[in-house]
Amino acid sequence: MIVPLSIVTVVGVAFLSLATGPTPEAVLSGLGDWLQGINSPAAMVIGEIRLPRTLLSLAVGAALGLSGAALQGLLRNPLADPGLTGASQGAALGAATVFYFGLFPAAGEIAPALAGLIGAGLALLLMLSLAGSARSSTVIMAGLAISTLTGAALATVLNFAPNPFAMQELVFWLLGSVSERSLKHLVFLLPALLVGGILIWRQKNLLVALSLGEQVAQSMGLAFAQGSRLIILGTALLVGSAVAIAGNIGFVGLLVPHLIRPLVGHRPDRLLMPSALFGAALVGLADICVRLLPPGREIKLGVLTSLLGTPLFIWLIWKDRQRWL
Repeated sequence: MIVPLSIVTVVGVAFLSLATGPTPEAVLSGLGDWLQGINSPAAMVIGEIRLPRTLLSLAVGAALGLSGAALQGLLRNPLADPGLTGASQGAALGAATVFYFGLFPAAGEIAPALAGLIGAGLALLLMLSLAGSARSSTVIMAGLAISTLTGAALATVLNFAPNPFAMQELVFWLLGSVSERSLKHLVFLLPALLVGGILIWRQKNLLVALSLGEQVAQSMGLAFAQGSRLIILGTALLVGSAVAIAGNIGFVGLLVPHLIRPLVGHRPDRLLMPSALFGAALVGLADICVRLLPPGREIKLGVLTSLLGTPLFIWLIWKDRQRWL
């Protein structure tokens, strides 16, 4: 029941996002004109501006929600954040090299995304080589070490910015946004999302077994070490590609699984799909709120998700604390 409900929610959010903007436009007729190649004002607004933003917000939210559910199931820690793999900081560092050194000029507008994905991949390789075993404590420590290292490198790059304009551009990018993106970014993002999602989905049986402990998973004949690395790889692909496209969007991967988990009986395998769908809906709604704010300097999407997510997360902690009193 939860999956059909979440699908309906995502479709509703998508339609609302297409209809939200400074000028009212007929969504269906605008989409129809855009698909037929008719150069009408509605087609330009709906197809060229709102559609890429809507699809990217949904894709980024789905990636963060799914990666959060997978990593929390793997580590058996409800406080595990997708950023623990080091992929998000690696992606940010990769994008910073484009802003400062002009790498990949042939890639054009997707150059920061390309460099971000490469940075996420390098951070993942470092983390896996450092972690060695697939034990949860080792993965957490290795991920924290790589996140700290790449974060320090990013701070160093900011410190030695060649000019204040480059620093401002990077800082605004790091705050997170899906505005001023095109369908090229979505085409670039989809392969990483599909591969990462498939890697995680194929290991859902391992996630169920791990909820009973590592020894139970191994006694069932499951390849614990290999499966764990595949989940980490899938998570890093999802997080790295999302950060490479949209910057840092906070609290989605941490919060969404918390909200959905009681609705699926705390089953990690049943948590995957609803977390992806509700993550998509959450980021889509947050982006709608960004556009509904008074005109002026637009608040960044990552800032808004953090502002909305922090009080809700504090409430969840307080609720859990009261249960044990």
